[in-house]
Amino acid sequence: MDLFEKCKNYTRTAEVKEKGVYPYFHYLESGQDIVVNMEGHRVIMIGSNNYLGLTSNEEVKEAVIKAVEKYGSGCSGSRFLNGTLDMHLEFEKEMSEFLNKEAVVCFPSGFQSNLGIISAIAGRNDYILCDKENHASIYDACRLSYAKMLRYEHSDMADLEEKLKSIPEDKGILIVTDGVFSMSGEICKLPELVALKKKYGARLMIDDAHGFGVIGAHGRGTGEHFGLEDEVDIIMGTFSKSLASLGGYIATTNQVAEYIRHNSRPFIFAASNPPACVAAALASLRILKREPERVKNLQDIAEFMRSELKRNGVPIKETKDRIIPIIPILTGKDYRTLYAAKVLFDKGVYVNPSISPAVPVGESILRTSYTATHTKELMTEAANIIGDVFRNELKKFDEENPDLP
Repeated sequence: MDLFEKCKNYTRTAEVKEKGVYPYFHYLESGQDIVVNMEGHRVIMIGSNNYLGLTSNEEVKEAVIKAVEKYGSGCSGSRFLNGTLDMHLEFEKEMSEFLNKEAVVCFPSGFQSNLGIISAIAGRNDYILCDKENHASIYDACRLSYAKMLRYEHSDMADLEEKLKSIPEDKGILIVTDGVFSMSGEICKLPELVALKKKYGARLMIDDAHGFGVIGAHGRGTGEHFGLEDEVDIIMGTFSKSLASLGGYIATTNQVAEYIRHNSRPFIFAASNPPACVAAALASLRILKREPERVKNLQDIAEFMRSELKRNGVPIKETKDRIIPIIPILTGKDYRTLYAAKVLFDKGVYVNPSISPAVPVGESILRTSYTATHTKELMTEAANIIGDVFRNELKKFDEENPDLP
């Protein structure tokens, strides 16, 4: 059989393009901001993870320019060998102090951070307990680790405990969960996770990619939100959201960090973060420390937009975590979701369509996400457009296409 046969038989993309609702790879002609130029027209951006609004911040851009002027465009090697800059160490020191952890280690991306952390720390004689709605990078990391992975039902502490009971006492255990789940906007049940961790002698890792800069009085994330920072053994984070850059990190003890530095293949055998990326992340971190009110602004915008969408009769996923700047709009069927995203784009609102297999069949959503620099006026404009599309274009689409999946 030809190895490429699977490529030849892959027709889903072509079918979607033929129907005129292909939603991916739209290109920007401006910087990432609350309003962007995309493919020739003005678009309100409610589909990025630019949570603190720092990708267009002048201080951040100036830091990037100065870093390139001083260090050049890249490091030309791994952190393990010739690729460590004094700026890497500066960022790691400041971030560890901010997160109240002994050590931080940078990785080239958030995805690679999870690969590098989990594959190094969990081995053949260990177990990983993984929430079913964890990010794809965690699942890939579990496969790379050779540890035995047990999935527990989403945020189901009873199911997690049943899985924990089944593990032999002589095995190492790592519980891994998203802090804030990227599709639903729900916050993990950290107090219950900590209790189970202690009861069964496990270690706890939080992927705080969508928690850092989003929750906690100072934006330190899920641990600070619950007042349980000391109980989280490993925090994973990313530069690509609140820190307005590209990269990732682990925050943990000195012992674990030293082990990761010398045993993590995705860390040792990868080129280090380019100077521009580290400079942007470091400048963003300093702005967050100086301006913690950005976190409150972000939470206020999220609450306001929830109210505006409900005022317009738009069906959203209800959650008690109303401060999270991720609001899933319920659309159900895949083609209905793709059509809604296309019409909204044409009318000047960018959202992210999430369809199967990323979500269960029949549970597709428009994932919307918000920024601390969004204004209420802009959110009202976007919500009114979304409401109009649901009342008119989407209603007509449903009537004309009752049998589309």
